[in-house]
Amino acid sequence: MEIYLDNAATTKPEKEVVNAMMKALNEMYGNPSSLHSKGLEVEKEIKKIRRLLARALGCDEKEIIFTSGGTESNNLAIRGLIERNKRQGNHIITSKIEHKSILNLYQKLEKEGYKTTYLDVDEGGFISLEQLKEVISEDTILVSIIHVNNEVGSIQDIKEISKIVKGYNPQISIHVDGVQSFGKIKYHVKDLNIDTLAISGHKVNGPKGIGALYINKNIKINPLLIGGGQEGSLRGGTENVPGIFGLGEATRLLIENQDIYIEKIYNLKKYLMDLLEKEIKGIQINNKLNDNYAPHIVSILLPGIKSEIMLHSLASDGIYVSSGSACSSKDRKLNHVLQAMGIKDEYIDSAIRISLNHRNTMEEIDYFVKKLKEHYITLKRIIRR
Repeated sequence: MEIYLDNAATTKPEKEVVNAMMKALNEMYGNPSSLHSKGLEVEKEIKKIRRLLARALGCDEKEIIFTSGGTESNNLAIRGLIERNKRQGNHIITSKIEHKSILNLYQKLEKEGYKTTYLDVDEGGFISLEQLKEVISEDTILVSIIHVNNEVGSIQDIKEISKIVKGYNPQISIHVDGVQSFGKIKYHVKDLNIDTLAISGHKVNGPKGIGALYINKNIKINPLLIGGGQEGSLRGGTENVPGIFGLGEATRLLIENQDIYIEKIYNLKKYLMDLLEKEIKGIQINNKLNDNYAPHIVSILLPGIKSEIMLHSLASDGIYVSSGSACSSKDRKLNHVLQAMGIKDEYIDSAIRISLNHRNTMEEIDYFVKKLKEHYITLKRIIRR
């Protein structure tokens, strides 16, 4: 038996997604920049997929460019925005619970001379809007905030953040890391009043190595990659056609089934959280079951047991969960998100992240909690000896 509960790290591509990618590899293999029929048919299909993504995000198709994933989208947006606006100031703002593709870039920018502010979060994983109001200044040129946190699932109030930032100065750019929010909560980028938003294909049952960036048509950004003028000259290089086809099919399925997916995942989360509290004494759940948190992530602490040991124990039963973000799981430092939330260091080392997908079932949750309970009891006994 295999029970996969690490969907915030990556999801299994749907069969339709794999078929679409195989079509790109076997049949529609032309270069979309070529002028002959093999190239033109691919270019036409990519335009359809761009329109599909625009529909899902609530924007114009010309505001979508394809990238290699969330990290590139985040880097392209942030670098592109500040290079365009650096004459206006050198102050940039983000939060302490961003993905590493944001935090590590901000730290690099700090060394390059930019003044950086990292907003605090409360015990629930939410930034302080009052602190944002206090730190924003005449030198501020960019605010970058993660929409749904990848560790605990807290949803930041992007609309209110935008109201504060744009109310202070409409010229300040706002970038949003939407990698964990796309497909998990419903929104349109135009309603958020932001400048850029990043998404990634492999978080929504699409392929790895493909993503997209929404760029508001009213702004300009500088490219990271210079090449032959692809993607409106914002990302040079031949397009990843199989990846784009896969992302397109995943987006189509998402548009058709999003309400069903969200409801099922929410019900699974409720069932899981109720069962964990009922069956396992001493467990601590770091997030809640309400509209302030995304439906697919449950973060727990198992005091006294290192998460690495528990992960290996569960894997021996064919159960796959995480101790945190896959991008930083090999980093031996304590989880920066849980630290920012004020959780004691001795507890952070026992953190487990369970992330759900519409593919999961109640039966899988039952088996997972049963095995988690067994291992927790056994490991605690061993440690006490």
